[in-house]
Amino acid sequence: MMSIQKLKQWAIAFLMAASFTHFSFVHAQGAWEPSKNVEFIVPAGTGGGADQMARFLQGVITKYKLMSQSIVVVNKSGGAGGEGFLDVKSSRPDGHKIIISLSNLFTTPLATGLPFNWKDLTPVSMLALDEFVLWVHAESPYKQVSDLTKAIKGAEPSKFKMGGTGSKQEDQIITVSIEKATGQKITYIPCKVGGDVAVQLVGKHIDMTVNNPIEALSHWKGGSLRPLCVFDSKPMPYPKKITSTQSWRDVPTCKSQGLDVEYLMLRGIFMPPKSTPAQVAYYVDLFQKVRKLPEWNEFMENGAFKNVFMTGQELNDWLLKAEVEHLRLMREAGFLAQ
Repeated sequence: MMSIQKLKQWAIAFLMAASFTHFSFVHAQGAWEPSKNVEFIVPAGTGGGADQMARFLQGVITKYKLMSQSIVVVNKSGGAGGEGFLDVKSSRPDGHKIIISLSNLFTTPLATGLPFNWKDLTPVSMLALDEFVLWVHAESPYKQVSDLTKAIKGAEPSKFKMGGTGSKQEDQIITVSIEKATGQKITYIPCKVGGDVAVQLVGKHIDMTVNNPIEALSHWKGGSLRPLCVFDSKPMPYPKKITSTQSWRDVPTCKSQGLDVEYLMLRGIFMPPKSTPAQVAYYVDLFQKVRKLPEWNEFMENGAFKNVFMTGQELNDWLLKAEVEHLRLMREAGFLAQ
């Protein structure tokens, strides 16, 4: 007959073995990582803000060997980004495909009737929020917002031309808001990507843009463009001089200059529907590692992003609110699919 002491020893050994087995099982479940190349979808063209961020992420992940597999950026911009979203929506949840989002996550299905909603995907994380800046050519007579709005109000309807990315997307939403604020019609000129929009302004083919900071940065540095204001409630926080006289922080808010318009855009990561918690956790951890790199802080500053990170329920709550807000904006602009 087993002694009480031996029974105790056996029980302790059994419990330790069981605990170790459970830990190993849980650890194995939680330790998912890619087993082949990861496709990184950009639902926009090359050279725009989303494309630049995706390729930056690809570069630093590769440089610091943060993944054992390669990450491959693929642009799928057809149908105002609908091509990319539908591709990810229909993909197997094997963890080897991710997509970076911009506001077309909301605007494209609302404007086109595309059978897609952000809830069709698995949210991973918000990487940042992107600003919008009102730009004019550096040689224009508009030194501040009031100069431009006064000129728009005093001109013939549709005389002023606004360049923007795509139709019935964020740039045109902001344009409609400016029209309402000035009481004057503006001609909207759609371009394929944000980089092309900035080039059109440099060439004086249009009068103004609402480019994201990163899309117009090189032209501002080069002395071709002038920022008038940022469409945010607070000035951008970055004090480093971009030109000899101005930093991002020196750009006032549009509201403080009498143009009461605000808009921010999501830069987030999503995966196919039914992706597992372990797969999501892998990418959350990956992008948290990226955010600790000095290159990330430099990228955030150069592009004047709001350096905000969200995941889980906090991100879901933000997406729900953003969806409602975009429905309101698209309805007021008359951009909803009939």
